Amino acid sequence: MAMAWKRALKHGVIPRDGAQVVGIRSFAIASKAKKGGKGGAGDAAKTPALSKELKSTTVFGANILKEGSDPKIQPDSEYPEWLWCLLDKRPMLSELRRKDAKTLPYEDLKRFVKLVNRARIKEKNALTAKN
Repeated sequence: MAMAWKRALKHGVIPRDGAQVVGIRSFAIASKAKKGGKGGAGDAAKTPALSKELKSTTVFGANILKEGSDPKIQPDSEYPEWLWCLLDKRPMLSELRRKDAKTLPYEDLKRFVKLVNRARIKEKNALTAKN
């Protein structure tokens, strides 16, 4: 028996029952294709149609729990105030440089310092990359 295994390993051919004992994985045998061929025509009928009322009151795809349901859209008063500021345009470095630093609000001043430091680091990196 040992000689058979030695010969099989030497030639790289392992019988199917031996592969199960050793623990080697192999590809699954492909099943016959279903009739009707490829195409999404059959798949499209499987997706449920959503009503317009349901679409306007629910956030689809926002559920992160297995047993949970998609959250309902609430009135604007139910959301925090900071949420409405997320999409506001913040001033660029060139705009902040044109303004007087003493008159800038605290948030803009913090942004100005951050952008100046970032520009300085990029400039130094560009100089060292050329050398």
